[in-house]
Amino acid sequence: MKKFLQSWLINTLAVLMAVYLVKGIHYQTSLDLIMASLVLGIINSVFRPFLMFLALPLLIVTLGLFTLVINALVLYFVGNLLSPHFSVDHFSAAFWGALVCSIVSVLLNTITGAGNSRIRVERHRTPPPKGPGGGGPVIDV
Repeated sequence: MKKFLQSWLINTLAVLMAVYLVKGIHYQTSLDLIMASLVLGIINSVFRPFLMFLALPLLIVTLGLFTLVINALVLYFVGNLLSPHFSVDHFSAAFWGALVCSIVSVLLNTITGAGNSRIRVERHRTPPPKGPGGGGPVIDV
């Protein structure tokens, strides 16, 4: 339940950033924004894998960039579904909004550790000092 709430909060903040940065995405009340992010999350978890499977040839040809188009279609659909409380005016607004949502979600998931991000920061220990016992590199000839 905690992971779901954290994911929902991150999704809501990502949609809020998209609303402020992209002209053409609007909401009326904060409850509308919260509901839009919930519906967006549900649609992403249910229908997005099916859309990704259908678009697999395009995803391969575009090296995954078509994912942004799929995300934009889902955001545009949510805007039409929840209109007039949450609306997306046109597809270009949905595209840029999906891009902003993706970037903000990746950043927040990486910072909070909530997502399956592949970025890892490790500190390596310094190697022990090389002494007279021959601790240097070995060269086989």
